[in-house]
Amino acid sequence: MKKTKENRTTVERVWFYLHRIICALILLFLIAPVLVIVPLSFSESAFLVYPVQGFSLRWYENFFSSPTWMLGLKNTLIVAPVATLIAMVLGTLAALGFNRANFFGKAFLMSLLVSPMVVPVVIVGVAAYLFFAPLGMANNIWLLIVMHAVLGVPFVVITVLATLEGFDQNLVKAASSLGASPVYAFFRVTLPIIAPGVISGGLFAFGISFDEVVLTLFVAGPEQFTLPRVMFSGIRENLNPTIAAAATLLILFSVVMLLTLEWLRRRSEKMRLGLANGE
Repeated sequence: MKKTKENRTTVERVWFYLHRIICALILLFLIAPVLVIVPLSFSESAFLVYPVQGFSLRWYENFFSSPTWMLGLKNTLIVAPVATLIAMVLGTLAALGFNRANFFGKAFLMSLLVSPMVVPVVIVGVAAYLFFAPLGMANNIWLLIVMHAVLGVPFVVITVLATLEGFDQNLVKAASSLGASPVYAFFRVTLPIIAPGVISGGLFAFGISFDEVVLTLFVAGPEQFTLPRVMFSGIRENLNPTIAAAATLLILFSVVMLLTLEWLRRRSEKMRLGLANGE
């Protein structure tokens, strides 16, 4: 039985608060380097220095008025959504197959499918370049989209498989008994229930594609540079607070994505409770 505050001993109360203080300090240690970037993006100085002498929006103006930054953002907003869509479709189909079928080599195939999560991205980039360059397919935006989708598929497979663990297959059987085709049953019964897992995996895939720079360096051409690649080049060649402005926008995007994931998690729990209670 869970102890209340009144039933705890002095040692347990001290550890209760000490544990939370330690966790808060560790969290602060991890996010402090990220939060340091935000004030620098509003600095009026041309250098990344502390303390901030004055505040200005000139670096955000420079970001949105620069052809290089805008082309990088444009390419990112083309590559990431398309790669995410491909990853969601392929990952969902793969997860459904793994969930419903048992066959020889299933564990090996699953390991192979999720290997892009484990293998260092630089190895994936080198392998992709060495394989596709002799075929004349390197420096192509479609190759960049496909490779980003390859990185995103494992995240969709894992999240959809987790959602399917609590899925009642009798719902599909009931739809089939009423004359629904497998495709109709999938779109009207299965997909609405596993949608939180599909969307969560898609958000992870979108985040991976939106932030990927190593793979882009190997397979993208001179005109296919993405936003992270522009940031990487800027750090190497001309460091200025415009990079801090771009980083702040990426931080804001990450926060929105995490809040969306939390909302989807809660929605999925409510749906499962509703199904369990027969609602």
